Amino acid sequence: MSEHNHQPTLTDEPAPRPRKRSRAKELLAGLNDPQREAVLHRGSPLLVVAGAGSGKTRVLTRRIAYLVSERDAHPGSILAITFTNKAAAEMRHRVAEIIGNRARIMWVSTFHSACVRILRAEIHRFGYARQFSIYDDADAKRLMQLVCSELGLDPKKHPVRQVLNWVSNCKNDLVDHEAARSRAAAGQELYPEAYANYQRRLRAANALDFDDLIMLTVHLFQAFPEVWEHYRRRFRHVLVDEYQDTNHAQYVLIRELCGVREGELAADEIDPPELMVVGDSDQSIYAFRGATIRNILDFATDFPGARTVMLEQNYRSTQTVLSAANAVISHNEGRPAKNLWSAAGDGDRVVGYVADTEHDEAQFVAGEIQDLAAAGTSTYADTAVFYRTNAQSRAFEEVFIRRGVPYKVVGGVRFYERKEVRDVIAYLRAIVNRADDVSVRRILNVPKRGIGDRAEAAIEAFAQRESISFGDALRRASESGLAAASVRRLQAFADMMDEHEELVAGGTPAHEVVASILGASGYLAELEASNDPQDQTRVENLAEFLAVAEEFVTSASAVSLDETEPGFDLATEDGLLGAPEPDPSLAAFLERIALVSDADQLGSAGQATDGAESQSVGVVTLMTLHTAKGLEFDTVFLTGCEDGILPHQRTVTDLDQLAEERRLTYVGITRARKRLYLSRAVSRSAWGAPQHNPPSRFLAEIPDRLLDWRRLGSAQTTWRNTSATARYRERNKRDGFGTRIDTVPVKRDVPELTVGDRVLHNAFGLGSVVALHGSGAKALADVDFGSGGVRRLALQFAPLEKL
Repeated sequence: MSEHNHQPTLTDEPAPRPRKRSRAKELLAGLNDPQREAVLHRGSPLLVVAGAGSGKTRVLTRRIAYLVSERDAHPGSILAITFTNKAAAEMRHRVAEIIGNRARIMWVSTFHSACVRILRAEIHRFGYARQFSIYDDADAKRLMQLVCSELGLDPKKHPVRQVLNWVSNCKNDLVDHEAARSRAAAGQELYPEAYANYQRRLRAANALDFDDLIMLTVHLFQAFPEVWEHYRRRFRHVLVDEYQDTNHAQYVLIRELCGVREGELAADEIDPPELMVVGDSDQSIYAFRGATIRNILDFATDFPGARTVMLEQNYRSTQTVLSAANAVISHNEGRPAKNLWSAAGDGDRVVGYVADTEHDEAQFVAGEIQDLAAAGTSTYADTAVFYRTNAQSRAFEEVFIRRGVPYKVVGGVRFYERKEVRDVIAYLRAIVNRADDVSVRRILNVPKRGIGDRAEAAIEAFAQRESISFGDALRRASESGLAAASVRRLQAFADMMDEHEELVAGGTPAHEVVASILGASGYLAELEASNDPQDQTRVENLAEFLAVAEEFVTSASAVSLDETEPGFDLATEDGLLGAPEPDPSLAAFLERIALVSDADQLGSAGQATDGAESQSVGVVTLMTLHTAKGLEFDTVFLTGCEDGILPHQRTVTDLDQLAEERRLTYVGITRARKRLYLSRAVSRSAWGAPQHNPPSRFLAEIPDRLLDWRRLGSAQTTWRNTSATARYRERNKRDGFGTRIDTVPVKRDVPELTVGDRVLHNAFGLGSVVALHGSGAKALADVDFGSGGVRRLALQFAPLEKL
C-alpha cells in the first residue's frame, strides 16, 4: 500500500457542490470549429497542431476553464505545462478571469517549476535534503571548471562549455554518469569521469542543476511506483504547450504521467490522465538545446488512440505574409500538411532589398523604420529587426546610433546575470544551504575582507581531509593550521553567515534577509562609497533586487483562495495539494528567481540608446531569430538572407539541420503582423576581409507575386563571365530575388603601412596599426579601432586609407 494512499484522490467526480449555471456558451463563444473541438474533446490523448498565430493560448485557457466549470474537474487535478513563467502567469490569469481564485491551485508552470515542487516533497528518497540549491548555467560552469582542473583537462582542447554540454546532453537523454561511458567519442575518454565528479560535487553541495530537475523526477517515478501512482492520481488532466520543443527527458516525464505502464497500477486501477499537447512541428527550432521534433511527429504512435486537431486559421498576419511562410516551409519533407490562412486580407507585398554591404543594409533598414514612423504607419515599439547570429547586430547598432533610431538589443547581460546581483544571490544561497561550496567560495572575500587565496586553499584542503563541506570547514578554521589573523577573519565571516542562518530559521521573510546581508556584509557600503559611475549603477541594481524580494514577499503572503466560494474548503484544499503559491521565505524566493528563464526576461533584457526612448513610440527591438519565437510585431525586418548566414554555413550540408534553418526562417516570417522586409548584403565583413555569399535559398522559395524588390543588385561587383551573368540575372529576376554573388571583390592597391600608423576604415572608422603580417597580396594588418576592438584586415581588399 502506497504511503500516499491515505490521502484523498483527485478525480473528475469531486464531492457534490451547489450547481452553477452552465457557462458552456460563454466559454465556446468566438472559437472557430477546430478550436471548439479541442476545447470539448474527451477521453483519448489529443494533439492540437497549432500554426503560428492560430489562437493556441485561447484554446488552452478555454479548455481549462471548461474542465472546471462544465466537467467539474477539481482545479488541483490540472497540470498545465508551459515553457516560460510568463506564459504560465498569463494562462493562470486568463483562467482566473473565468473561474475565479480557484485557478490559483492549478499547477500551471514550466517543466522545471513543476519538477521542483515534486522534488521538494519526494527527493529525500534519494538521500537529498529538501532545501536543495538549484545551480543555474553560470554556477554549473564554475563547478565544472573545478572538475576539469582536477582531471587535468586542457581547456584549449576541452573547453569547459564543451564538457558541460556533453554532460547536459547525457542528462537530457536520461543517461546517468554510470551509463555515459559508452557515449564518449575519441578524445572524450575523460568526459564520463568529469560527469561522475561533477555529480559527486553537486551531491556534496546538496544541489541540482537544471537538467537534474527533470532527470531526477523521471527516475523518481520509475524507482518508486507508489510516488508514480500518487501523481498519476493527482493529475487527471495534463496539458502541455510548445510540445515540439520538448527534449527526450521531458517527453518521458509526460509519458510516465499519461502513458500506460503495464502491470504497475494497483488493483483499483484508474485510467491514465487526459492528455492534450499543443504544438507545431514547423516551429521546432531548438534542436541545439536537445529538443526532439520526433516527439510531436510520433505523438500518435507514442499514445495509441490519439486524435489530432489542426488549427490553421491565423489571427495575426496578413495573407501575403502567411503565403510567403507557407511557401518556404512547404519545402521541408516529412512534415504534416498544414496551410495557414487569414481572413485579414492580402495586405502589403513583402519588400525585398539587396544592399552592397551590411552597413548599407542597416542604412536601408533604419531609413525605412524612420519613414514608417514619420508617416504614422508603424511605431518604433511595433518594429523588430531579426538576424541569425548576435554578431550581425553591430552594423545596425552603429547606424541606428548615428541616425537617432531608438533601439534595444535583446540578449545582452540579463538582470540576474549581472555580477552584483549574482554576488548577493550567492550570499543568500550560502545562508540557506551551507553545503553550497560554489556560492560560499564566490563571496568569501567579496567585498575584500583580507581572506586570500592561500587561506581559501587551506580551508579547501582541510575540508577534503575531514570529508566535510567548505562551509563547515570555515566554522573549524582554527583546526586548519592557518595563522591567527587569518582564522579571525574567517571566523568573522562565518559568524555573520551564522547570524543570518538564524534569521532564516526564525522565519524572517526574504526581503528582510536580503536587506540585512547587504548591510552586514559591507557589500552595499563599498559600492556607495565608490566614485565609479558603474558602481552607482550597481547600487541601483541592488535596490531593484531588493524591490523584487519585497514584491515576492507581498505576493506570497496574499490570500490565495476565495474561502467564501460554496463547497470550497481552504484547509482541505491546501492540505491536499500543498501551498499553490510559495511562502515568503528566503528558500522560496531563491527557488523563484532560479527558475526565471531567458524568455521571462525579454522585457528588460535589452538596452536602449541614451535618451532615445520615448513613452509614446518606444524603441525598435533587435534580436536573433531564436529569441523572436513567441513574439509578434507590426513590422519585421528579416536581415542577412544569404546562404552561409541564413541558412547558417554549418547547416547547409546536413539535411536535418537545413530543415531546422527553414523552420527558423518560417518562425521569423510569421512574427510579422502587417509588414515584412527581407534583405541581404552583396558583401559582408568577416575576419577583416569581404565575404561574398549567394542569396539565401529560402528567398527562391517565395513566389515572385508576393515580393516587391526595391533593389535587385550591387553596383560594386566585378563579374567573371558576362554572358553567364546576364543569363543568371534574368533568371533571378524571374525567380524574384536579386543578383547571385558569384563575384570577386574589387582589388585595391596595398597601402604601405608600419606599426603605429593611423588609418581610416570605411566601416570601423579611425584606428591604429598594431601589427603587420605577410607581404604583397597576402599582407595582413592588425588594427586597433578602440571600442571596435582589434581587427585583422587583408590589405589588398580592406577599404583602408592611411592618414
